[in-house]
Amino acid sequence: MLKNNLKLFFLILTFFNADRTAAQLFSPKNYPVDYFEYPVIATKGLAANFGELRPNHYHMGLDCRTDQGQNKKIVAAADGYIAKVKIEPWGFGRAVYVNHPNGLTTLYAHLNNFYDGLEKYVKQQQYALKSWAVYLDIPANLFPVKKGDTIALSGNTGGSQGPHLHFEIRDTKTDKVLNPLLFGFGIPDTVAPDIVRLAVYDRNLSTYEQTPKLVQLKKAKGIYGTTPALIVVNTNKVSFGITATDRVTGSSNRNGIYEAVLYNDDKPITGFQIDNISYDETRYLNAHIDYKIRSRGGPFIEHLSGLPGYTNSIYKSTNDDGVIDLADANIHNIKIEVKDVNGNLSTVLFSLRRDTNYVETVKNTLASLRQPNEFHPGFINIYENNNISFYLPEKSLYDSMRFQYSETIPKQGNAVYQLHNTSVPVQSYFPISIKAQTALPGKMVMHRFANGRHDYAKAEAVMNVEETGWYKASFREFGSFELLTDTTPPTITPIGFKNGMNCSKQSRIVFVVKDNTEEIKFTATLDDNWLRFSNDKGSRFIYDFDEMCPAGEHELKIVAEDQVGNVVEKVYKFTR
Repeated sequence: MLKNNLKLFFLILTFFNADRTAAQLFSPKNYPVDYFEYPVIATKGLAANFGELRPNHYHMGLDCRTDQGQNKKIVAAADGYIAKVKIEPWGFGRAVYVNHPNGLTTLYAHLNNFYDGLEKYVKQQQYALKSWAVYLDIPANLFPVKKGDTIALSGNTGGSQGPHLHFEIRDTKTDKVLNPLLFGFGIPDTVAPDIVRLAVYDRNLSTYEQTPKLVQLKKAKGIYGTTPALIVVNTNKVSFGITATDRVTGSSNRNGIYEAVLYNDDKPITGFQIDNISYDETRYLNAHIDYKIRSRGGPFIEHLSGLPGYTNSIYKSTNDDGVIDLADANIHNIKIEVKDVNGNLSTVLFSLRRDTNYVETVKNTLASLRQPNEFHPGFINIYENNNISFYLPEKSLYDSMRFQYSETIPKQGNAVYQLHNTSVPVQSYFPISIKAQTALPGKMVMHRFANGRHDYAKAEAVMNVEETGWYKASFREFGSFELLTDTTPPTITPIGFKNGMNCSKQSRIVFVVKDNTEEIKFTATLDDNWLRFSNDKGSRFIYDFDEMCPAGEHELKIVAEDQVGNVVEKVYKFTR
C-alpha cells in the first residue's frame, strides 16, 4: 500500500512540477461581464446550462427556474429593441428576440403572454397572415426596451416539459449562440465537475465497430485516478472519452461540462470547449458523444478527440486528429483536465502503455476499404438494388461503418426494408427511393420506424423514365422503411363542445385533430372569416373567446388536411 501511495505521489508531483508554460489550447474569453441582467423575476437557479447533452442536440441556452410556477415577469436583459417574435407548436413555443447595441441578441422562450402592446401587434399579424404559427421580423423602432422592462410572462409553451424560461445570448450578425454563463449572472459556483467514467478507444477501428474499454475512476485527495493506475492497450493508436457532469453551488442538478483537455506527458494534445454553437451545428452532438452506446440505453460518453467526419468542430488539437500515437512501448503519463465556466477544475491522472506483445498489422489503403458495404465519412455513399436505393451526402457520416441491409417482402402487405440500425447517427437528410408494389399517385407516404418511434414523409414520384413506379422521400436516421398508400383523412374531435351549443358560459373551444401520419394543416373560419386557434404541443387546437366572436349566432367551419391532401371538414352552429 505504501509503495502504491508513493507511486501516485510522484506521478502527481511530475505533472504539477512540469513546465506550466506549455501552450494552452483555448484562449481566455473577453465577453462583457455584467452587461446583462438576469432575465426572470424569480429565485436565481438553473435547471440546465449551455451545452448540456440532449437527444440529437446540445442544449443551447440557460433554463432559468421560475419557482416551479408560471407567469413570472420576464425582463429585457439589457437596453435594445424587440427584433423578432416566434410562435410554434413545439420548439420555443412563444419566444421574443431582443437586439442590443453591442451586437448581441437575447432570446426568451416558452413564454405565456407578451406584454400588452406586443401581444396586440402579434395578434394583428397572425390575422393578417392567417396563421397562428409565425416568425415575425419587427421594425427596429417599433418596440424599444430598457434593461429591466417587462416583456412577457413565463410559461411552459412549446417543447417545454415544465415551467421555466429558456434564455439565450447570440451574436446578432452570425446567429451563433454563445455560452451565457461567460457573461456573468451572479449564480454562485464553487463546485468542480464530477467525472465518473473513462472510455478507451482503439483508433485503428471505427468507433462504431468497437465497444470501448470502460475504466472506473476513483477520487483521492482531489485527484481522479484509474484502477489499475497503468492502462495497457493492444493498439498503437488510442483516444479517450469521459462521462462527466457539472453542478452549481447549492444545486443537485447535473449540468453539462464546459471544457476538457487531454495531455500526453504534460503536452496538450486535444480537447473541446463548449463556447459557441449555431443551430446548424447542434446536431454534431452525435459526433461528440459515443452515439452507439447512448442509443442502446447507455450513458453519455464525450469523445476527447474529434471523429473524422466532424467538420468545423468544437475540438482543437496539436496534431492532425487528436489521437495518441503509441509508436513506442514507453509508459506515457496522461492527464485530463475538466473545467466549468468559472474555472473550477477536476483532474484525471493515469499512465498508459502499449502492450509489449502488440504487433502492428499492414494497414489497408482507403481504396481497398471501399467495398460495396463499407461506408466512409467525407464520401458520397450509395446503396441500391431492385427494390430500394439511397445515398448519403458526403458530410452525412462521422466515422466509418459496415452497412447492413435486410428486407421482408410478404405475399400480402407492404415490403419492409431495413437500412442498418439506429446505433449509427446521420448528420444530414438523405433521399430514399422505393419501388412501389402498388401505387396511388399523389397518395404515397414513406414510413420509417425504429425503437417504437414512427416518422412519415410524403413520397414523390421519381420523374425518370427508367424508374417508373419509384417514389422518393428524405430522412436523417436509419431504421425500417416501407411505402404506404394513404387515403385516410384526419379525425376532428371536439372537447366539451357540440353542434347547436350555447357557449355563453364557455371560455374556449377545443378540438383534438389526429391523423394516421403527420403534418396536419388546420384551418378554422367563423362566419367565413379566418379564426385564430392556438396549437401548443401538437394535437390540441384551442380558441379562447375574444372580440372576434361577438354575441349572437355563429357558424364555425373546421378543415383538417394531411400531407397527401386527404381532407375532413366539419361545420358547427353555436350561440354566443
